[in-house]
Amino acid sequence: MSKYALFAFRGEPMCFIHVLLNALNINNLGFEVKVIIEGEATKLLSELYEEGSALNILYRQCLERDLIAGICKACSQKFGTYELALEKGLKILDDMANHAGMGPFLKEGYQIITF
Repeated sequence: MSKYALFAFRGEPMCFIHVLLNALNINNLGFEVKVIIEGEATKLLSELYEEGSALNILYRQCLERDLIAGICKACSQKFGTYELALEKGLKILDDMANHAGMGPFLKEGYQIITF
C-alpha cells in the first residue's frame, strides 16, 4: 500500500482546504496519508479550530482519522501559533533544526507531496 506525506507550506486558506480535501480523498481510497503543517500554513492554526469554518470542518475530519502528523516547531513559533499547537495537543515536529523534516517520512516509506 502506498503512503503519502502532504507537506502544507502555503498560508492561503483555499490552498490548505485542498490539502485537507486531498488527504481525506487519498484516505478514502485506502491509502495511508499524513498532513504536515509547515511554513506559512502554521499561521492558519487558529482558523483550523474556528467552529463552523470550512477549514474547521475538514480539519476535524482529518483529526478524527488521525491524518494530521503535526506542526513545524520553528514556523509555528515564528507565526505565533506554537502555544496554540501545544494547547491543542498537536505533535510538534522539530527533527530538522527545529523544522519538520521530510527524512523521517521517507524512512517510513512515504511519498512526499508539497503544497
